[in-house]
Amino acid sequence: MTKPRIALFIGILCISIFPVIVRMGLTSGLTSAFYRMAIATALLFPYALYKGKLQLESFTTLLPIAICGILFASDIAVWNISIQGSSATQATLLTNLSPIWVGIISLLFLNFRPRKSFWLGTLIALVGMSIFVGIDTILNLQLDGAFFLALLSGVLYALYILTSKKVLEKMEVITFISYSMLCSTIFLLVINLGFGEPFFGFSGPAWISLFVQGIVCQLIAWLLISYSTQKMRATRVSLSLLSQAIFATILAAVFVNENITGTQMIGSVVILAGIATTFYEKKAADIS
Repeated sequence: MTKPRIALFIGILCISIFPVIVRMGLTSGLTSAFYRMAIATALLFPYALYKGKLQLESFTTLLPIAICGILFASDIAVWNISIQGSSATQATLLTNLSPIWVGIISLLFLNFRPRKSFWLGTLIALVGMSIFVGIDTILNLQLDGAFFLALLSGVLYALYILTSKKVLEKMEVITFISYSMLCSTIFLLVINLGFGEPFFGFSGPAWISLFVQGIVCQLIAWLLISYSTQKMRATRVSLSLLSQAIFATILAAVFVNENITGTQMIGSVVILAGIATTFYEKKAADIS
């Protein structure tokens, strides 16, 4: 297994902790999103400044980075709001349609034709996701505001993966992440102020959870995932991110005593089969 793939695996494992912490209900979803980004930024930005990693070729370079930061922050905010209006299961299902959007946007606007293995792998993985969340969830989908917000979350996620891929082709990961997270933090600060979310008065366990989110779920996770995005195809990265639903379920069983059902186990196997399919290559020379 290559370094980018190892980094992607560890990164996905790190972000899988986030929904488990949100389920604990120690703080609101939007508050968690803000502090997750703010803590990571506060830790990385001084380091990047000390190492001279904040230099940009020109001020205009900051624009696509800012767009990435806003896309990422918007995805988190929209996803959390959609959960409040429906259920985590429905939101997870619709958000995880992002690989389809990555493929469609790549095909229509980026002059990149995803391989057949990607489309086949996506189809298999989405069948697995349907099994994982349950057929009842599919049949009971409601075309309300929460439905379209969750759908929008998947589109925003796809746009972030594709945009960050282009930006990372021209700069170092630390430079990109530092500025991107700073823009996300500012954007989420405005969102939280707009919704009247609290910033203080949390319990000790809540503050611990916020620091875990900032350090593990954001800083470590997205440094690793961004490195993988820089080295791998965006289509593969987006599809691989579906596995976070599996890891989140396992972690929820360990930390919040949620049961893993037989249906979820079957769905997990199918999802992993779909992800494996998109990594299949006829030519051994291609290692990305």
